[in-house]
Amino acid sequence: MNISKFLAGAFIAVASTMALTSCEDYLEKDPDSTVNAEDAFKDYKNFQGFLDEVYNCVPNKNIHYWTQTWNLGEDEYNVPDANWHMLHQVDLGDFWKWQGGSLGQAGFWFDKGSVNPRSNNTADHALYAHAWYCIRKCNMGLENLDNMVGTAEERQLLKGQMHFFRAWWHFEMMQFLGGLPYLDHTIPASESPTEPRLSFQECADRCAEDFRTAADLLPLDWDQTTVGRKTIGHNDFRINKVMALGYLGKCLLWAGSPLMVNGAQTGGTHTYDYDNAYCEKAASAFGELLSLVEAGQTLYKLASWDYANVYDHQKNEGAEDCFSDIFLSVRNQGRVPGAKESIFRAPNIAWANGGPNSFICYNYLTTFGPNELEGRDNQVHHPTANYVEYYGMANGMPIDDPDSGYDPTHPYKDRDPRFYHDIIYDGCMFVVGAGSDDEKYSPLYTGGAFRKETTASSTGYLMNKLVPHNSNKVDQVGWGWGDNPNADIPYMRLADIYLMYAEAAGVVGGASGKSTNFSKTAEEAINVVRDRCGAGHVAAKYTANRNMFIDEVRRERAVELAFEGLRFNDLQRWLLLTEPKYTKKTAHEFKRVESIEWLKENDPSEARIAELEERVLLVRPFTAKHYWFPLKREETQLYEGYEQNPGW
Repeated sequence: MNISKFLAGAFIAVASTMALTSCEDYLEKDPDSTVNAEDAFKDYKNFQGFLDEVYNCVPNKNIHYWTQTWNLGEDEYNVPDANWHMLHQVDLGDFWKWQGGSLGQAGFWFDKGSVNPRSNNTADHALYAHAWYCIRKCNMGLENLDNMVGTAEERQLLKGQMHFFRAWWHFEMMQFLGGLPYLDHTIPASESPTEPRLSFQECADRCAEDFRTAADLLPLDWDQTTVGRKTIGHNDFRINKVMALGYLGKCLLWAGSPLMVNGAQTGGTHTYDYDNAYCEKAASAFGELLSLVEAGQTLYKLASWDYANVYDHQKNEGAEDCFSDIFLSVRNQGRVPGAKESIFRAPNIAWANGGPNSFICYNYLTTFGPNELEGRDNQVHHPTANYVEYYGMANGMPIDDPDSGYDPTHPYKDRDPRFYHDIIYDGCMFVVGAGSDDEKYSPLYTGGAFRKETTASSTGYLMNKLVPHNSNKVDQVGWGWGDNPNADIPYMRLADIYLMYAEAAGVVGGASGKSTNFSKTAEEAINVVRDRCGAGHVAAKYTANRNMFIDEVRRERAVELAFEGLRFNDLQRWLLLTEPKYTKKTAHEFKRVESIEWLKENDPSEARIAELEERVLLVRPFTAKHYWFPLKREETQLYEGYEQNPGW
């Protein structure tokens, strides 16, 4: 795209590219239709249709492409055949590859070369590729709101949505790119942009203003509004007060985090140096949200842990939505997953390139194994050994604590309950139906059939959290379209809110810190999340020291939010992304001691192993410049003052 075309398109998103639509037909409009304020903004129906395109543009990270990358931290390792994924480029330190077009990696949800905001194909949506376009739509709507003939409630709901989305698109870009121009007005097509690039904190302040406005305007439940009653039961994705409060707190916590306070640097010496004022405001926003939740005034609650068999994700009879229902829905008439815990999700538009079925079969499960149990393209990602070590013990302690009870000859015994939900380890029954004894019991020991580095697990582990192990060619749970598989990775869920509250309040007051508008302390908030699965509370030795408590909050985020696309940005904002512990990806090498016959009769968590060692698979060559992705070169040439990120 040449510069003149760019000025008239992506960055300033001129009016000639906008659709004018009603709620029913906006996806079908000609992409080149022009904006006519008399049509687009004349009444609520047309205005909401104009705005609904912004919802449509929110990318679904996990079904954006036929095989996908959304975990860019030290949490996953991919087989060599998946080296064209963005994860591999991040491992090499080549952050330029986030960009679409000739530089880009196919399937990366953040950007791509060709997008269509009106498409009902998930492959046509990406975050950066839509952001400036959607921001402009919000600004156009706000500037024309007074032209609409409608009720006060209709104006209020429209205004709240536009303030939310203007901030949301800015904030999602900022997490990867740093501070940006904050566009709160439309730029005429005849003018070149001259908006100053703000610091992250300056930009976050502007986001916070918009999120606060949205929170004050939007309802807790659209079904209880006059407008929402017309679509009652179908308002789950509509922006509400809880979503706005959640993002208000998140953007303030990010603004107060070590990276934003101290600047990009190596060494990790400032990892506990937050801005208390930002964190106090963040805790207040989260406190307002959690008070509403715990008073029963919202639609949200933590999913249950009511399992008959947690490894198989088998719920007890009559159980409500369980933890695994947040991420995957199978044999449930295509129901969108999320339970009542998901707060902000991408819309459930039409599937493309195999959609959720590809999410199941290409990204994680299953290993090719002796009988090619997966039987499709070899694009497998699997948990790193170093990340699995964040899963502590059932008593709540980290495994490296001398009082934890961890035994390296029995490394799967008495672990945090989430370990058994999330991780496939050696000896677990992999195939339920017919098959060889070897493939049935996850041969993940060194030299085992599931340890072929080019076709299976390099690390000694496989994923079970987002996709059940029985989604394989033999058992076929969620394997085919007849099972109506539907997968989703939420942008924000309630457990994340509790943990962000614990971090923000803990920064200001340690484990006993709390906001003035919520009854729970930071320690109590983290224990709410642990109580859900039955993990032990934070031990006294960690609550007695502010920094040690923050370490436990961070470990809790690693475990509770594992593989949900949040780890990279957490390490980034904590100024830990470049530090040796977090740049390594490792494997566990060991010998299996127990026989197949023993495994048939016993719990694999009780199995003994021998000669456990940790082997380094790669070390990411990160320097201070890697705290931010580079801006697009062509955009930094648009006007003086729009500077590239340092080091790029």
